[in-house]
Amino acid sequence: MSEWASSARSAPAGNRPRILRQGRLPIAGLSSERFKVVSLFAAVLALQGADLATVGAVGGQLEADLGIDHLQLGVLAATVSIVSALATIPFGILADRLNRIRLLALSVSLWGAAMVAAGISSSFSELLATRCFLGIVVAGASPLLASLMGDLFPAEERGKVYGYVLTGELIGAGFGFLVSGNVAGFLSWRWSFWVLALPSFVLAWALRCLLSEPKRGARAQGREEEIPWPEAFRRVLAVRTNVVLIAVSATGYLFLAGVETFGVIFMRREYGLGQSSATSMLGLLGVGAVVGVLVGGRLADRLMRGGRIDARITVASAAFGGATAIAVVPFAAAWPLALAMPFFVLATAVLTAGNPPLDAARLDVMRPELWGRAEAVRTVLRSLAVTAAPLLFGFLASRIGDGSGEALRITFLIMLAPLGIAGAILLYARRTYPRDAAAAGAARRPK
Repeated sequence: MSEWASSARSAPAGNRPRILRQGRLPIAGLSSERFKVVSLFAAVLALQGADLATVGAVGGQLEADLGIDHLQLGVLAATVSIVSALATIPFGILADRLNRIRLLALSVSLWGAAMVAAGISSSFSELLATRCFLGIVVAGASPLLASLMGDLFPAEERGKVYGYVLTGELIGAGFGFLVSGNVAGFLSWRWSFWVLALPSFVLAWALRCLLSEPKRGARAQGREEEIPWPEAFRRVLAVRTNVVLIAVSATGYLFLAGVETFGVIFMRREYGLGQSSATSMLGLLGVGAVVGVLVGGRLADRLMRGGRIDARITVASAAFGGATAIAVVPFAAAWPLALAMPFFVLATAVLTAGNPPLDAARLDVMRPELWGRAEAVRTVLRSLAVTAAPLLFGFLASRIGDGSGEALRITFLIMLAPLGIAGAILLYARRTYPRDAAAAGAARRPK
């Protein structure tokens, strides 16, 4: 077991505080405090997942009502990520310095206001403006949550806990496809945005009233160090393992964002499904994704406890490579839906199984006082990937054909290549991860 993991395990159980205000949550069992934190953090990610999925689920109605094409639909889906990429760095700096719970609650409440505004938009330009505002308010979620996760949960179980939290993003995406898509079918696309607004206001209240700001990892040990932001980002990018993990994570989100944006359209045109049936099929992918993140995080943590120091990297590498191989089968030929769907679900489960180990590994290799800014750097690249996905998928589909189901199927097949390459690149990180994790662990211990 690596040095950082051993130091985490060696702390006497009596020194592990059991209330949120004093520090980390208890390791064993699903306490009420732990359940509360995990549920609220998962709900924050659920909002983000629901938004992007909603744009894809109501894509047909948006194109018809606003008179836009595939490329403009891609612009609407990508705008949040573009603006978020620009706003994430400032939020990363704030996450390492200010009260994270208050910032998170404020961001969520403004998110709800943006949803209300989106629903009353009467033109493409107005809807685009609401998406720009939304990009600003969602920028803080990733760095704030990553920093809080690092302070609340010990290193040896972060993969499992991240699996729980990431289910929120997937459930939110499923909600966006199933509920918002069906609401659009029965009422209109405007109501698809409005049904997301009310939960955001309730969640903002719950974050502010039910959670307290925990002690920061470095400060709790008397190691507070104020680092200027240019030097902080230099240190973040100097960790080789972190750079690889960031690039691979962005690649995975690139593909998933393309599926979320054009998946419903693909199902309708390739298999002749109606709106409700198509969104239901995409909902099955969400079920597979939930299973994947829950299994992936637990598996990596279990292998680490068994002595496999690089288990998080190995599991993520296998997930990306395995998902690529599985998904090639239904995308390479025009299969009937009954035969193709099991492959789609399995590929989604395997791919998402790599996300919790990757998220936990990034915290492993960084010092606590840099967690917020390190996650901000990752979020910038992820946002750029999510931004590029709708534009890239839409561009390829338009060049390959007329936007038919076959054109989208070939587009998905082409875009599988980066996933396989990312899985191979992760093998390089197996060599650097133990060294970088040990260095970060040594920096956490008081001198």
